[in-house]
Amino acid sequence: MKTKLGLLYGGKSAEHSVSLQTALAVIKALDLEKFEIHPIYINTEGRWIKGPELTGPVDNVKALEFSPEDSLTPAALAPAIFQAADQEQASLDVVFPLLHGPNGEDGTVQGLLELLNLPYVGNGVLASAAGMDKVLMKNIFAQAGLAQVNYVAFIKREWDKAREAAYEKVEAELGYPCFVKPANLGSSVGISKCRNREELEAAFEEAFQFDRKVIIEEGVIAREIEVGVLGNDEPECSVAGEIVPKKDFYDYKAKYEDGNTALIIPADITEAEYRELKEMAVQAFKALDCSGLVRADFFLTKEGKLLINEVNTMPGFTPFSMFPLLWKHTGVEYPQLIERLVELAKERHDEKQQIKYTF
Repeated sequence: MKTKLGLLYGGKSAEHSVSLQTALAVIKALDLEKFEIHPIYINTEGRWIKGPELTGPVDNVKALEFSPEDSLTPAALAPAIFQAADQEQASLDVVFPLLHGPNGEDGTVQGLLELLNLPYVGNGVLASAAGMDKVLMKNIFAQAGLAQVNYVAFIKREWDKAREAAYEKVEAELGYPCFVKPANLGSSVGISKCRNREELEAAFEEAFQFDRKVIIEEGVIAREIEVGVLGNDEPECSVAGEIVPKKDFYDYKAKYEDGNTALIIPADITEAEYRELKEMAVQAFKALDCSGLVRADFFLTKEGKLLINEVNTMPGFTPFSMFPLLWKHTGVEYPQLIERLVELAKERHDEKQQIKYTF
């Protein structure tokens, strides 16, 4: 029997277009002999539209037979699309949220799917929310004893009231160069490298356009090494890969537009460094209570010290993105990777059904 797979993509986020790329890649890779594919598109206004089941290949996910006049809010759409999983004719067996950024990768959609008691691919509410908020994530890593760069954080109201004090704190605790980032955004959107006060002031202005909270991290001279983690309670790691930007840092344009970056897989690191990398990646995965998948990103200094930068709970997922490429070099092809993630979603859901919530 085919698995009824709902693909949830688009989203009300600055990473909407990235999600469309991901959805198209997944649709092309899915075996129609194994899956019924049900597209669910979220437009930039946050309205949800369910398209017809896909019966063949597509070239443009925005060109599917969606009717904007049929768009609904998630609450209104839920009874029509997400019938409870314990009903005999559940409309979907598993949902794959192919969403990046806020309102999709941050635990909001995951919470909806939990309430509907539907299996879904990827991380749960807690891991998604903590992984999206770089400040909370780094606080959890610090509690777990994971080595990382120094950082400070501010909310917009705090900065508005005392901008000079904020800049002075960054300079005193981190110095230059440093990186200013929106706390709750991925794909390197809104990130700036600062070498002086003028650039720091401009970076705060830029980052606060995307979030009410920003994080500022100490700049380090280091290589950028990444590893994929796959599993639930017994996660496994892929080979390591290295990102070599041809500019100052790996920003949005380098990732998605100009291709001005080299991805080296496997990374040229020692066996000892790889073992430590895997141990830290699994430790981070478990510290956030992750499930399904993450991409763990590290800095490797010239002294050979590994520092965890962050984990991405819904990494870029086209065949040419780092996470699938890491697993391809580990021996897991893109279609196999998708099928493995669907199985992990079912496994986690089945385990939750054994928990008794009443007495």
